[in-house]
Amino acid sequence: MADQLSVWAYEMRRDVLDMIFRAKAGHIGGDFSVMEILTDLYFRQMNISPETAESEDRDRFVLSKGHSMESYYAVLARKGFLDINDVKERFSAFHSPYIGHPNNKLPGIEMNSGSLGHGLPVCVGMALAGKMDKKAYCVYTVMGDGELAEGSVWEAVMSASHYKLDNLCAVVDRNRLQISGSTEDVMHQEDLRKRFDSFGWNVITAEGNNIESLDQAFEKARETKGKPSVIIANTVKGCGVSFMENKAEWHHKVPTEEEYKRACEELAEHIEQLKEVKSV
Repeated sequence: MADQLSVWAYEMRRDVLDMIFRAKAGHIGGDFSVMEILTDLYFRQMNISPETAESEDRDRFVLSKGHSMESYYAVLARKGFLDINDVKERFSAFHSPYIGHPNNKLPGIEMNSGSLGHGLPVCVGMALAGKMDKKAYCVYTVMGDGELAEGSVWEAVMSASHYKLDNLCAVVDRNRLQISGSTEDVMHQEDLRKRFDSFGWNVITAEGNNIESLDQAFEKARETKGKPSVIIANTVKGCGVSFMENKAEWHHKVPTEEEYKRACEELAEHIEQLKEVKSV
């Protein structure tokens, strides 16, 4: 199944590329770095589907780094919440519901986000409510590493530890780049493991663009009791397209027609290679 999810992750990168090229807007670098994380969450880890979307026992997810919405659209569409062709046709268009950040008027989206630093605090509330109501659901959020400069994040980190929210798992998309450049130049982040550990969290490190590594990390999080978990997912910004990888300019750059064609070719090559591995 991990191989199949890896294929889907690259197929959904192509969906994202189509959205952004057509709309001439989006955040492709972060979309590509976070894709395996969202894919693993929605197709392996979380108890959530269009059929269970209104259930009180569903797992909850908040995309705190809301500017990576294009990848979220692609995953929600493949999961059955949205129509991918409709998304591609209307993304970022006038009066379209498919805006550049999460819109909870759309099916499958728990809350509006995008103002960085809000996702984890809300998830602490969701997880605490689950504990108080004696529900078995889990709460997940994905944050950007640049987002960790927000003070509200660390207030939430402190609260989650205080209330022993072992039904909460945060994932940091650690691609080390943000809109202004390197995270270490803009606002020094290391050592994240020591920081979260000092607040009483269970800290797990994973290869964020590797499904098997993510599977193992989420399993460790589920097995941990008495404290919240954070997965520091080391990723590559622009992962999957060579000329986008590890380039801060691709935080929100739109590909030209030539770049679009090159990116399509590279993604197609990745998909074929992964299918060959799967068939062996």
